[in-house]
Amino acid sequence: MNNVKICPCPTEAVTYVAAIEKATFSDPWSEDSLLGMTDSVFYHLLCATEDGEVCGYLAASSVAGENEILRIAVSDSHRRRGIGASLLDSFIKERAEEGDSEFFLEVRASNAPAIGLYTSRGFEVCGKRANYYRCPTEDAVLMRCSVSPMTDE
Repeated sequence: MNNVKICPCPTEAVTYVAAIEKATFSDPWSEDSLLGMTDSVFYHLLCATEDGEVCGYLAASSVAGENEILRIAVSDSHRRRGIGASLLDSFIKERAEEGDSEFFLEVRASNAPAIGLYTSRGFEVCGKRANYYRCPTEDAVLMRCSVSPMTDE
């Protein structure tokens, strides 16, 4: 993990992010959708790279101090090494430094590793959306985390 770097996703890396997206999710977003996040003030697309290779990403939205984690994915060959946690930690730290304090997400009810990651970072279950996911149909667990803003004010 020493060689893993996290930064805003450059446009030239979106093709690789889209490949991870397609390999990870049953309802993948298009490369054009991901590309649109790279120049938006409301969306964030962070990339994790190792030795120049894109190995994971985080997509999120931010509005009025509230943030929604939309996707976190790591390539199969890089999983179970803390890259997803590093992406999440980096995003929360970055937004807290901007004065944000609220973070939300949805996760498949059966995704125990992801739920474990989010719980370890202070997220708590705050609801459920029945039959939210497709392919296969499954409930979404809603999770929320509040942090202290870290502004210099």
